[in-house]
This record gives sequence, structure tokens and C-alpha cells, in this order.
Amino acid sequence: MSVAPSKAPSETQAAFERGQALLAAGDMAGAATSLRAALRSAPERVDARAALGLALYNMGDLDGAVEELRAALRQNPDAVAPRLTLASTLIARREWEAARFELEAVLRAHPDLGQAHYSLGVVRYARGDLNGAIDAYRRASTADPQNLDARYNIGLVLKLQRRDAEAIPELLAAAAGGHARAQYFVGTAYATGAGVERNLSLAVRWWFSAAHQGVSQAHDALGQLRTVALGRGRRGAADRVAAEQAFRDYRADLWKRFPELTPTPDASVGEALLGQGRVADAVPILILEAAALGEPAQRLLEMLYEQGVDGQLPAHDARILGYLESAAAEGLRPPIR
Repeated sequence: MSVAPSKAPSETQAAFERGQALLAAGDMAGAATSLRAALRSAPERVDARAALGLALYNMGDLDGAVEELRAALRQNPDAVAPRLTLASTLIARREWEAARFELEAVLRAHPDLGQAHYSLGVVRYARGDLNGAIDAYRRASTADPQNLDARYNIGLVLKLQRRDAEAIPELLAAAAGGHARAQYFVGTAYATGAGVERNLSLAVRWWFSAAHQGVSQAHDALGQLRTVALGRGRRGAADRVAAEQAFRDYRADLWKRFPELTPTPDASVGEALLGQGRVADAVPILILEAAALGEPAQRLLEMLYEQGVDGQLPAHDARILGYLESAAAEGLRPPIR
């Protein structure tokens, strides 16, 4: 008995699936074109209209997104995804009351939906309801413990209320999960003693983590601390000693990344890696050591930049150049010629 071949999807379904694929790939304009094609032949399709609203929202066409999403909800008032996207669109338009209405409608039907609680936190914060924002962010964090933005925002709002001791555990949880802005604020808390015992070594560690993720304020904080450590600011001798020790502690901690190496006090981890021929591992560590005022690492980077390593590292490596230029901008070395 032969089996009849399955029918090919209709042109409408094919256009819808193509739009979904383009949406997932980040091609919002292409997605919108395909989804509109699907809706021309099947205007009753709520899924296509909701997807079109999302594409328009991501394109920045907020008016068009609202129009499509409200049309989808008129067809299916119980649909969750278009209502959440509509709330996000209204937040982008700063229509806080309208956004709150949509989010509370979602939460009446789905009280444990973390995304809705998080967006409601944004709305309450914008309206000046800080306690309400904290409550919404906590509910979002409970619903999704991996929502680092929720933990970060809880900490940030608590700091605004000068509740630093309560803010720190939230910021630490987000920072430990890799949230870059939380790492910067945790570093600042340790540097100033806001809500925690002052610990400049921990401040440096967190600032380096945030700087690695591109937080410009962390770069600035480290630069200011280097100025203190080098005795170039107006701070006293005690501050200079503390700053020097913080950077020394950071360089010592770098040995822990390579347990197979034998730690040597005041020696360069990057130099030890180079001695084993591990150039790929050595270069990023040398840059960290140099940024933490490790003089041997600074000298090695200049040599590696000029000479490279045969077969492993070309001369004039862009990563090393980036460090040398930033060091020159701070006055730590002469400019690159």
C-alpha cells in the first residue's frame, strides 16, 4: 500500500514561516514583508499579526506596532504574547498608565509570569512608585531566578532609597551571575564602604570584571585608582599604599586561573605562561597584569608588540596596541609612534 505524499504548506503558511525565520534571524524588515504577505491572504491569523507587531516594535515603528497588536487582541483578547509586546511598545512610548493596564490584565490570568512582573517594575519605577517597583522586580526574580536584570534593578532601586545594606546582596547576586553593571556597582560599594566593609582589593577585582565587559565607568574607576597608586593625585600616602596593595592583590589572584602553575610572589603569570610557550594564554593575562600596574608585564607587552612570537603572535598585535594606547592616554607610557 503506497502512502500519499504530504501536501506542501499553503502560500500563506509558507509566508508566515518565512517571516518567523527572518524575525529569529534579526531581519525585521524582511520579516515584516513576509508577515504582511501572509496577512493579505489570511487577515484572521492572530499569530501572524502578533509577529508583525513584534517586528515593527523592533524596527522602531511604535505606532504601527500598536496598531497591529491591538488588532490581534481584538481577534483574541486572551493572547498573551501580543499583549506583552503591546505593553513593551507602550513603555517605549512612555504611556505608563496604558502599559500598566495591559500588564495587569496579563497578570490576572498568569500571576506567575516573570516577564510581565519585570515590565510592571519598569512602569512603577517610571511613575515614582519605588516600593511597588521593588515588589514587581522581586516577583520577576522569584519567577525566573536567572533574571539578572531583575536582581540588578532591585539593588539599584534600594540604593536610590539609601538602603545600601539591603541592596548589596541583590547586586552581588547579579554580579556573580555576570551582570556587568552590577559588577561595577559592587566594585564601587567595596571601594567606598557603602553597605559593606571597605575592601579596595575586592573593588579592583569587580571593576576589572565589569571593564572586561565594556563598562566605561569601570575603566574610569580603575584609571583613577592607578593615578592614586602612582602618587599622582592629591590623596595621601595611606591611600597610595592601599591602592598599590589592591593592584598587587589582583595580580596575585591571577595565578588562581592556572592551578598547574606554581605561584611566585611578585612574578608575572603571563611571563610564566610565555616560558611554557603558551602565547595565546599569556597575552590577555599580560594585558590584565599591565593594567594592574605590573611592570614586568608592561615591558613584555612592549617587546611582544614590536617583535611578536614566531609562528604564534604577529608583531603589532591589535590587543596589545589597544592596551599601549590606553596606557599612553593615562600617561603610563610614551605614545605609540
